[in-house]
Amino acid sequence: MSSPLRSLLGVMLAVACGESSEIPPAVGTLERDRVELTAESNDPIVEIVVREGDRVRPGQLLLRLDDAQLGAQRLERKARRDQAMARLAELERGPRQEAIAEARARLAGAESVLANARRELARVQALRSADYESEQRLDQLGERRDEAIARRDQARAAYDAMIEGTTSEELAQARSALAAAESALEAASVRVDRLQVRSPIDARVDALPFEFGERPPPGATVAVLLAERTPYARVYVPEPLRIGLRPGARARVYVDGLDEPLAGRLRVVSHDAAFTPYYALTQHDRGRLTYVAEVDLEDAAAEDLPSGIPVEVRFEPAAVASRAADSGP
Repeated sequence: MSSPLRSLLGVMLAVACGESSEIPPAVGTLERDRVELTAESNDPIVEIVVREGDRVRPGQLLLRLDDAQLGAQRLERKARRDQAMARLAELERGPRQEAIAEARARLAGAESVLANARRELARVQALRSADYESEQRLDQLGERRDEAIARRDQARAAYDAMIEGTTSEELAQARSALAAAESALEAASVRVDRLQVRSPIDARVDALPFEFGERPPPGATVAVLLAERTPYARVYVPEPLRIGLRPGARARVYVDGLDEPLAGRLRVVSHDAAFTPYYALTQHDRGRLTYVAEVDLEDAAAEDLPSGIPVEVRFEPAAVASRAADSGP
């Protein structure tokens, strides 16, 4: 049985049996904030820059996953963005003079074809009235004239559109297409950047669960960091002490190996009891409940203490007594 758990059981038994009238201690271990960094995809790990135990700074590269597949997607979306950008620039500039001249020439050609078709139809109609041409020939020339009219109208519409320039609706569609392409490119760039796993804080590398070349599943933890800031005591507060504790309460933290206790201040204490559900306890058993609490260490000497070592926290009698008095009838 571990030392913190043995001490905790002894304290709870003493309190439950009424053997101690002094404020009971809270026992636990020193901890640091833990940061788990996960994989964005199942691409293989192609580079590991750090080792377990190394100190890292914010933004420092820890490891890198293969970006070949996502990099290709980013290039494809960049090409689509460039295409949409060029199309918008073309519409904003309007048609070139060469294109307008070409459209004018097509209209002139269509009008010339229509004029010829009309003259040919008129000549055949005259011959048909003298019974020198067949009815079938007359119908064919009529269809040719109608087709020439349609082509003339089409060429005129294209020419008029170029003369009037780009419409506001076309510009709006082009701008929307460009915005969508830029958004897709940004999303792809973010995914590629996240293949480079970087430290968000000053920390020490605690674990690297995967090796070079392995494929971590999406969402799997690929690096575990422990914050380099001063550790805190994570302790279990006995139930008789819980009612008088509030965040900010002063405490003394005893660490094995140190001659003097360290100053501390209660950061938070749980509202729910650990281990045993409250509804299964008698009045006698409730004294064995414990509540998880976190106590910040305020002494500079605590910065270099290792995580996981046992501690014992004793809260100042004045703070506990005043809180207990406030909660009385």
